[in-house]
Amino acid sequence: MGAQIEDVGALPDWAEWNPSASYTLGVEEEVMLLDPWRWSLAQRIEDALDGLPQSLGGFISAETHQAAIELATEPHHTVAAAASQLIDLRGQLTDGLAPLGMAAAAAGTHPTATWKETEVSPAGRHQLIHRTMRELARREPTFALHVHVGVAEAASATRLLNQMRAHLPLLLALSGNSPFWQGRDAGICSARTVVFQSFPRTGIPRAFDSYLDWVGALDRLISAGAIPEPTFLWWDLRLQPHLGTLEIRIMDAQTEVADTAALVALVQSVARLELEEGYAALELVGAPEVLAENRFLALRDGIEASFVDPVAAALVPAREQLDQLLDAARPHADELGCRDELDDVARLADATGAARQRDLADRARNLQEVVRGLVEVF
Repeated sequence: MGAQIEDVGALPDWAEWNPSASYTLGVEEEVMLLDPWRWSLAQRIEDALDGLPQSLGGFISAETHQAAIELATEPHHTVAAAASQLIDLRGQLTDGLAPLGMAAAAAGTHPTATWKETEVSPAGRHQLIHRTMRELARREPTFALHVHVGVAEAASATRLLNQMRAHLPLLLALSGNSPFWQGRDAGICSARTVVFQSFPRTGIPRAFDSYLDWVGALDRLISAGAIPEPTFLWWDLRLQPHLGTLEIRIMDAQTEVADTAALVALVQSVARLELEEGYAALELVGAPEVLAENRFLALRDGIEASFVDPVAAALVPAREQLDQLLDAARPHADELGCRDELDDVARLADATGAARQRDLADRARNLQEVVRGLVEVF
């Protein structure tokens, strides 16, 4: 397939859009495998996959690093249903890992892990990543929260991708849950974001004129042999044609399911807000340099950040922007049945994961105790 995609009939097979019911949800969280005696990462994904109960089989998978496992829910219409399944999956994982001498926890990074301890998973995809990324693939493991939002049509999904780019810094600010890196406080709220962006093809993608524009951009890379298939683009959000979803990928994994549910509700409600009303200002959607700066401010300062507002030509507190966004999103949350979870965003903003980890570290004066605390609430 060449670089020019001129009409729908010319779409490559990977780009055929498989429609999903609008605003349905799928949640994926990357979870750390732990040695419960030392509270260090356990490089044992093969043991986990072989030893966990068959009931988890369709909901777990390996990640690039052997100390990570992914939990994935089925598609759901409501945040409550997705959160309920995630609680069940976490429970099954915890129970299944115990006889194997492992535990599990969720945060953006392990507080004390170093690259020297990292082992790459043996599966073909992950070994390909190692061959192409070389030692970059042996960086410290990172753990993210991914939310899929169902979209019926490719054109609508592309429009949603463009608009949701404006909200990525705020989602990152709220979800920051990785203040510690290599055994020290990194002075930022999402060390995961910094570590992960050592990979190529990360960050906020540009806006696309149409779905065909998006397909053409990816097809240039695939046809040239630079990447084998679309999921080797690790952007902060991306279209998933075979699932019929927009996948939001910028958020740190959350320690507690209640925090995950709040973020998922915000994503779902804002997605409906954007497709139904077109909330984000064009001046922001069309300013990639502003989005990139706001992304940095978010990973550094979390919810205490002030973001560049190109309309006001000023820095505006993230909390103020969040209040405005929640006001606009509440009617959509009511329609989607996630008002309770959306209202919980305010609680998360008052005590983000990064803030809670720092508070525990201050009290315990021991990062191993921080890991123990992550495990206890998993």
